[in-house]
Amino acid sequence: MTEQTLSSTMSARDLEAIEARKREQRKMLISSIIRYIVLFAVGLIMLYPLIWLVGASFKTNAEIFSSAGFLPKNPTLSGYIEGWKTSTPYTFGRFFLNTFWILIPKMIGTAISATAVAYGFARFEFPGKRPLFASLIAILLLPNVVTRIPQYLLFREFGWLDTFLPLWVPSALAGDAFFVFMLVQFLRAIPRDMEEAARVDGASSWQTLVYIVVPLLTPALISVCLFQFMWTMNDFLGPLIYLSSVDKYPVSLALKLSIDTTEAFDWNKILSMSVLAIAPALIVFFMAQKYFIEGISAGGVKG
Repeated sequence: MTEQTLSSTMSARDLEAIEARKREQRKMLISSIIRYIVLFAVGLIMLYPLIWLVGASFKTNAEIFSSAGFLPKNPTLSGYIEGWKTSTPYTFGRFFLNTFWILIPKMIGTAISATAVAYGFARFEFPGKRPLFASLIAILLLPNVVTRIPQYLLFREFGWLDTFLPLWVPSALAGDAFFVFMLVQFLRAIPRDMEEAARVDGASSWQTLVYIVVPLLTPALISVCLFQFMWTMNDFLGPLIYLSSVDKYPVSLALKLSIDTTEAFDWNKILSMSVLAIAPALIVFFMAQKYFIEGISAGGVKG
């Protein structure tokens, strides 16, 4: 009788434990569903302007203002066809080519110069290191507008106006202090054991940097290149100040050419070219998203 009572008690406890686990699983499921619904709603709100932009690019100019939805009633490619021709002797392809002609040297110059300068700050001791690094931090606090006039006067004296040099040279000389600071933080999180072993084997500082440090910096360098890519694609003021010839305009200035001084804009052309202008940045970001997040997160942790 005692054994039967004990077994029935154990069975009741097992049933209660199973029911408790089921209730906990139901709570977790409901909680997950609510979280995903909230995340989806917030994500939709944030992405809706982009979704509307893509949908409106397939609308006629009249339908853009008569319909608030993002799905076009009568889809058309006229915005892309007419917008690609532009109001200049050049097609939009020329402006894309100019954009990448500015972008690629800036990315390469930034990656090389910022890595070299950051390696010097992170791994070497030299006179004036602390004041120089403090000035680097101070530059991060300066708005770009403050340095525009001195830079313009300097480049005018060099005879570089209406060329790509004012857009290339500062990046090639580690002029972007943010990237130097970012790589310094990343380097401080990397142990020095492999570098010291390479020096024991007779490697020079440059060989250690190229063959040991740079492979370890790959996630951070990808983040640097992505930042530079997006910033250059969105840069309007720099090309506007230094470039005066239409045949040298990047996409950011070419979009401004589509807007007349009157109110009679062909908005479907502008929106269509805007979609094409942001497409490269979105494609590159999503392709390298893993490395971008890894580089940003690793740079914020000091080992």
